[in-house]
Amino acid sequence: MQPKLPATVDVIVVGARCAGAATAMLLARAGRRVLLIDRGEYGTDILSTHALMRGGVLQLARWNLLDRIIAAGTPPVTVTTFHLGSEKLRVDIKPKYGVAALYAPRRTVLDRVLVDAAAEAGATVCYGTRLMALSHASNGAVDGAFVQDRTGHAFHITAKYVVGADGLHSTVADIVGAPVLQTGRHRTAVLYGYWPDLPVDGFNWHYGATSAAGVIPTNGGETLVFAGVPSARWSETIAAGRFEGFVRILRETVPALADTISARAERPLSGFGGRTGYLRQSWGPGWALVGDAGYFKDPLTAHGITDALRDAELLARAILQGGDEALADYQHTRDDLSHALFDVTDAIASFRWSDAELEALHRGLSKAMSREARVLADLDVSTWHSQLASAPHAVSR
Repeated sequence: MQPKLPATVDVIVVGARCAGAATAMLLARAGRRVLLIDRGEYGTDILSTHALMRGGVLQLARWNLLDRIIAAGTPPVTVTTFHLGSEKLRVDIKPKYGVAALYAPRRTVLDRVLVDAAAEAGATVCYGTRLMALSHASNGAVDGAFVQDRTGHAFHITAKYVVGADGLHSTVADIVGAPVLQTGRHRTAVLYGYWPDLPVDGFNWHYGATSAAGVIPTNGGETLVFAGVPSARWSETIAAGRFEGFVRILRETVPALADTISARAERPLSGFGGRTGYLRQSWGPGWALVGDAGYFKDPLTAHGITDALRDAELLARAILQGGDEALADYQHTRDDLSHALFDVTDAIASFRWSDAELEALHRGLSKAMSREARVLADLDVSTWHSQLASAPHAVSR
């Protein structure tokens, strides 16, 4: 049964996917009155890269949610292999920061776990609810939202903050006119599907001259297989059909896998034509952005979910602290941790590299991810837990 929409809350979070649900959960655990809305339905699937890097796993463990991901049958990943031409670069996942393995949960698993945790913490969660407009105080600051429920009824809800976690085509970002601060130059188009009982050892990333592929074990004994090309090749790739294009890319990149897939029953494929990456201004008077609404980079390096969980925690901490300075610090930290990841991902998505250059790019990516995990591990957890324990019911701006 859909809960009743409240008239006033501390924070409205628009978008109940991983970034929004995590933000809502953390704020609700700290005692804030949170409304989490989503125009979609509970538990549905969404385009996703699935893979969680060390920083994301670290956070799920710290939030006491990793056990739920594991209980859902998400297999542990203890090795990542990069296939660069004829060379293989194997990276064993060594225990660090309490993380002994990586995971790649289906979004039907991860998003449900986060939304359920938000509801358990006291957040009001309303699906089939659409943001129509924002309201503003006399000083111009956002002070609430007009929303429409699944029956078509409109409501005005006041709030101290409205958080846009509503993805690539963020309504919140559009309404507030959040400027783009940095854009990428390259974009990858991707097709992917799931196959049962594929022999796979951890994460595998394959690179051809102008193509890439990945093999990612996930829930239900299935393995996600993706195939990517520069977006300029998207139309020609799918001209004869998605599955034919998918196998064609695999054959360019990893022929043995193409043979394996071709010999099996055809499976449904999801596709993404590509989008140039960006970093947006992600806060203003009474509003903030998190997840793809504020920061998106090419999916080829499969780091989007880890970014989303990272920024959810950074934003929740800023809102709990209150004030423009805290929100400015949120964006500063997000940008500081993101620039290297953004730049190296854009360079990989260019497909303008030799095998040696690609190996150097991946070493740079690994260095940036290690720094990100270290920063997350070093966050003042004692202060964070004291904020959660105090659970006041007010937010200062």
